[in-house]
Amino acid sequence: MAGVNRPLRVLVVDDDALVRAGLSMMLDGIHGIRVVGEAADGDEVPAAVDAHAPDVVLMDLRMPRVDGITATGRVRRRPRAPEVIVLTTFDADEDILPALRAGAGGFLLKDTPPARIVQAVRQVAAGDPVLSPGITRRLMDRAVVRAGAYERARGALSALSPREGEVVAAVARGCGNAEIAEELSMTVATVKAHVSRVLDKLGLDNRTQIALLAHDAGLA
Repeated sequence: MAGVNRPLRVLVVDDDALVRAGLSMMLDGIHGIRVVGEAADGDEVPAAVDAHAPDVVLMDLRMPRVDGITATGRVRRRPRAPEVIVLTTFDADEDILPALRAGAGGFLLKDTPPARIVQAVRQVAAGDPVLSPGITRRLMDRAVVRAGAYERARGALSALSPREGEVVAAVARGCGNAEIAEELSMTVATVKAHVSRVLDKLGLDNRTQIALLAHDAGLA
């Protein structure tokens, strides 16, 4: 997350030069956001992250050498990893879930209005997941989970305290930190501490993965 006195640093990754240029020009014109670099393929992302230390990576999905899902996984496994928003024209289930499980904190379509993309960058940098509305609905409507996923998810969540379980259920409903704090009568700092402990206990990278696990366990 960006410090108080500096803008959010964004890395744009897309194999289409026009898309990269358009996103960079749009974001660089926004107060509090700075595009610090670009990459044309997933295999360029690690070096770009090393060079520019972004807070958020806007990641294309389909690229010729290394795809966005693979690149997202590599980025999110790094120490002090930046957040990743997948920005793509594709919204098939075989793209959405692997991207989220790889650690993406957001999944938006490229026809998303510019103002919403800006909002998403800020939201994901603050630790709150972002999904296009249609994608959220599809995830919520998934009635059938893979064989054994329910039992594994329930087993994992059994390691949590009752209070942590309440926080997980709220995260799965898409609540932000302030909403959870109000709902559960605690401070935002306490909510963040609970989320951090949940991530540590479950070996997860971000809130989106918490929500996916909760969905598998039937909590949302």
